[in-house]
Amino acid sequence: MFAKLQGVRNAIVDQFSSTDSDSEYCKYWVESFIYAEGNEYFCDVDEDYILDRFNLTNLQNEVPNYTQALEMITDRLQGKALNDEYLEIVRHSATHLYGLIHARYIITTQGLKKMLDKFKRGDFGRCPRVYCHQNPLLPVGITDVPKQNGVKLYCCRCEDIYNPKSRRHTAIDGAYFGTSFPHMLLQVYPALKPAPSEQRYVPRIFGFKVHKAAELHRWQDEQREEQKKRLGITSST
Repeated sequence: MFAKLQGVRNAIVDQFSSTDSDSEYCKYWVESFIYAEGNEYFCDVDEDYILDRFNLTNLQNEVPNYTQALEMITDRLQGKALNDEYLEIVRHSATHLYGLIHARYIITTQGLKKMLDKFKRGDFGRCPRVYCHQNPLLPVGITDVPKQNGVKLYCCRCEDIYNPKSRRHTAIDGAYFGTSFPHMLLQVYPALKPAPSEQRYVPRIFGFKVHKAAELHRWQDEQREEQKKRLGITSST
């Protein structure tokens, strides 16, 4: 992975020092981004998709410094004309813009195919639930509104969501994947969805199941004691 990232970085330097056409540039910012540590959940968005302004409708209202951010993503930004402080601001905007584009792209036919490959490789991790037997996970947002919640991981066997294990992944905005992606993928590729797990953990004491009535009685006793305390009633009265 490191060697591949180093190769991408070298290619970026070569591209900036060459006179090739702009169409050659787009893929290098994207590749350097997705191969960066912490961005393993992202796929590479096709440059044709990024350059089609129809696919970017209304994003100019969501992203500050939109024009410069788009130019950075497509390697058309003249960075030498900007001071370091402003360049860093544009980098943050470019990351946010790419994330929003990514959320739209991964529910397209081509985007679903790329995410399918990552799902099959287990790039998003595997379900921590014992009875899901290491079922691969899919990234999902619990809202489509940016900067609200981090990305979660959805298991299509137990149909529940989990937090990513790594801190670098918990920092990813859930809106960069959206609320629909995993369910869209399973609709397009229904064979991927396993049979629901019917196995459930059963609490036992010395091999005997903990009876539901016993749980209820214990809860009632606890509530009764709490009420006595509130009323100032002692157990001896």
